[in-house]
Amino acid sequence: MKRITGLLVCVVWLMQVGAQEVDRASATNAKLEWWKEARFGLFVHWGLYSVAAGDWNGHPYKGNEHFMLYEKIPWQTYRDSLATRFNPTKFNADAWVKAVKGAGMKYIVITSKHHEGFAMYNSPSNDYNIVQATPYHQDPMKALAAACAKYGIKLCFYYSLGRDWADPDVPTNWPTKGGRSNTWDYPNEDGKVFDKYFRRKVIPQVTELLTQYGPVGVLWFDTPEMIAADESKELRALINKLQPNCIINQRIGNGEGDFAVSEQKLAKDGSVAVNPWESCITISKGWGYNRHDTVYKSAEVLVRNLIEVASANGNLLLNVGPSGEGEIPQKSLDRLAAVGKWMQINGEAIYGTVAWKMQGEKTSVDKKIEKEVAAPNTMKDVLNDATSQKTPADIRFTAKGNNLYVFARSWKEAVVAVQSLGLDKNNGKVKAIALLGYKGKINWKQEADALNIDVPVGFVPEIQVYTFKINF
Repeated sequence: MKRITGLLVCVVWLMQVGAQEVDRASATNAKLEWWKEARFGLFVHWGLYSVAAGDWNGHPYKGNEHFMLYEKIPWQTYRDSLATRFNPTKFNADAWVKAVKGAGMKYIVITSKHHEGFAMYNSPSNDYNIVQATPYHQDPMKALAAACAKYGIKLCFYYSLGRDWADPDVPTNWPTKGGRSNTWDYPNEDGKVFDKYFRRKVIPQVTELLTQYGPVGVLWFDTPEMIAADESKELRALINKLQPNCIINQRIGNGEGDFAVSEQKLAKDGSVAVNPWESCITISKGWGYNRHDTVYKSAEVLVRNLIEVASANGNLLLNVGPSGEGEIPQKSLDRLAAVGKWMQINGEAIYGTVAWKMQGEKTSVDKKIEKEVAAPNTMKDVLNDATSQKTPADIRFTAKGNNLYVFARSWKEAVVAVQSLGLDKNNGKVKAIALLGYKGKINWKQEADALNIDVPVGFVPEIQVYTFKINF
């Protein structure tokens, strides 16, 4: 009898746990709706490293925004040299958010605290922040929150969780023990207790971010490193308590996040993801501002990247690095504006769409490119861009309602032959086709082996990506 009772208790417990998991999944899906609809956001890396702008002690530094680690700069020296010079008087929150909106983006994720440990907002719990430690003495996040509310953009915060080079209690384990720790100021790696840092800095600062700036769309954590499972759970519970509608990325650690992150990579092997995910990539070479960084992706490549991610059921978070004066580089602004013009015409094929049965039709050129970008990298946490700059002609798909969108990327031929929509593929009989941005009639013919669509003579968009809207 006792055994039967015990089994019943176990069954009831399992049913309760299962119900809790279902409730959490349902709540998470509801919170993610706006984010899935958005598909496109701006990432901003801005901090004390922006003041250095690529140089330290008269030479170009190693490690870009991680140069405090690579150059092993004492924390006090870093603070005295950079915080005392940080005075971003050219920062204009309105102009930033207008650029975001103009690019067709729906949310902005900005570094509230990067690995250097410096808070880019007014942090009452720690005086190493832009209000108290710099001559600027203002809170840019307050201005940004007001501008986001004004223009209907979701404000989201990045927070470096498992790395903080200004704190004595942050051990790391990547790529080896102590590999990303401040061991020159705090050499006793075994004496570091993550929970002390967690209580002293993380909990108070996350509380500040969620109580000082109104609604926060996403808390975007980076590098969970040594955070324990119970700490991840506690942090999630705190966020849910303070802002129940705030979503969280996977880097909160220990499976407590709402969506996955792919850094400097696009969709993997042409696959279509089932679970929510986001690709974060740089518009130039590095994340933070560096005057030596002159390699920028073209607007065409950026549009291709956005399509690549959306066609695999993901979001694209595109990064810019403002200067120490508070300005987004003009090359970045030019590219955001160009992508925005494309989105004004083609946005319906991105916003609120889902992946189709397949991501697209791959070519032999695609496979060659995948091998080209797989080069070894000695700074995998800094210069880790594994996205291609090539522009081969190919086809990608998204879907919404009864419509299928076919993207002919970098297309220069007179006919777009979509083999996946041939009659013998049993994907349905095409009823009508329109080309977004073109008012004339589109000529097409659906045959056994392919759907052949004629590209209108003389119609060449500024970014050579054609979006066909197909109704079955």
